[in-house]
Amino acid sequence: MEYIKIAVDAMGGDNAPFEIVKGAVRATENNDSIKIFLTGPKDKVEAELSKYDYDKERIAVIDAPEVITNDESPVNAIREKKNSSMVVGLKTIKTEECDAFVSAGSTGALLAGASTIAGKLPKVMRTPLAPLIPTKEGNLLLTDCGANVDAKPQHLLQFAKMGSIYMENVIGVKYPRVGLLNIGVEEEKGNALVKEALPLFKECKDINFIGFVEAREALSGGVDVVVCEAFAGNIMLKTYEGAGNVLLGTMKDTLMASLRGKIGGLLIKGPLKNMIKKFKADEYGGAPLLGLKGLVVKTHGNATYREIYNSILQCVTFKEQRINEKISEVIQGGSSE
Repeated sequence: MEYIKIAVDAMGGDNAPFEIVKGAVRATENNDSIKIFLTGPKDKVEAELSKYDYDKERIAVIDAPEVITNDESPVNAIREKKNSSMVVGLKTIKTEECDAFVSAGSTGALLAGASTIAGKLPKVMRTPLAPLIPTKEGNLLLTDCGANVDAKPQHLLQFAKMGSIYMENVIGVKYPRVGLLNIGVEEEKGNALVKEALPLFKECKDINFIGFVEAREALSGGVDVVVCEAFAGNIMLKTYEGAGNVLLGTMKDTLMASLRGKIGGLLIKGPLKNMIKKFKADEYGGAPLLGLKGLVVKTHGNATYREIYNSILQCVTFKEQRINEKISEVIQGGSSE
């Protein structure tokens, strides 16, 4: 059997290696089509693996004695720590030993290393980081949320094309609606970047462009792919995550503050758990970095085994649906600057 091969950074994130290894083991238990390569110090990773009864034919360890931390310079760390769990994992994409790489490690280092080590697809200008965000009606793909703070109009157009392909083929949204993030829906509003990008989006036949969209309206569910440069996207994402945590925390404190609240909480416990589950990051996997020769997925730094597990399954769908081949077919012309 030809497996889908996925490298996983066993030492990335706050909960490494125990949550990472647990997620990898769970993934192999629930999907027979994958083989996982855990990158990290061989002794530490194998010691964690020894806690489980796992398929030794489908989980292997690639020795990578160094670890990149969040307090290091991302570019310097990638250059200097050639034997780190992250660099070794990215190299498996470059050599085509693996189809995908999952890491909860330093976002900056992963972004710095992905394009230089794994490499971009031909004619892809920039590679956007694209997380799924739960909305009132389902989910939207936010692209870009952290990789390209100096994006140009033509970059945004490629983000829209790649995001549409991902949303349709991985998430299953037919003819996804694409919105360009702006401070208003009127065409005269916005900065130079979005004004210059607007005619490119209108003329493009590869996307279902619905116009400018505001952040608050996007979360109501009227759009499937929201396109922006990384500065605005990162602020939107973190504001959303922060507001969600505050609202859920306030709700919990209110319910627990009185006997009446506790009784009411018991009455709505089932629906409330379902609502909270919808907004938990570990239910959706990580954020793919689109446009690379392989797939790189960035999970939260505090990822639990469920987020790692879902990220691995996300890679399976990406490979099975031939996302990179479809991106290559759609991306037309342009420079590689």
